[in-house]
Amino acid sequence: QVQLVESGGGLVQAGGSLRLSCAASGRTSSSYAMGWFRQAPGKERQFVAAIRWSGSSTYYTGSVKGRFTISRDNAKNTVTLQMNSLKPEDTAVYYCAADTRADGPIWEQREYEYWGQGTQVTVSS
Repeated sequence: QVQLVESGGGLVQAGGSLRLSCAASGRTSSSYAMGWFRQAPGKERQFVAAIRWSGSSTYYTGSVKGRFTISRDNAKNTVTLQMNSLKPEDTAVYYCAADTRADGPIWEQREYEYWGQGTQVTVSS
């Protein structure tokens, strides 16, 4: 059992930055992938970024590549999403997720076993 709690969301103007954090607790492991997903009002939840346990492999959806950076600190059981050059279309509830399995397509929602409750990010024009 793993619990995930997101933090760092808020209101920011277009072009600004936010840093989201996700803290894991419970039966945490040092061998799992972590990901960020987002859901805008009236739309399906979509992949944003993911990182493997080693931190050496990262993945991003095309619309955020070059603007967002995912990183992790296994000693602290945390994963962060640094978001720069934010756009109004980035507005959504952002969720973190954990996959305790050894490997797989971590850009797919179905690979994740544990999910946080989400944090709201709003980008104004």
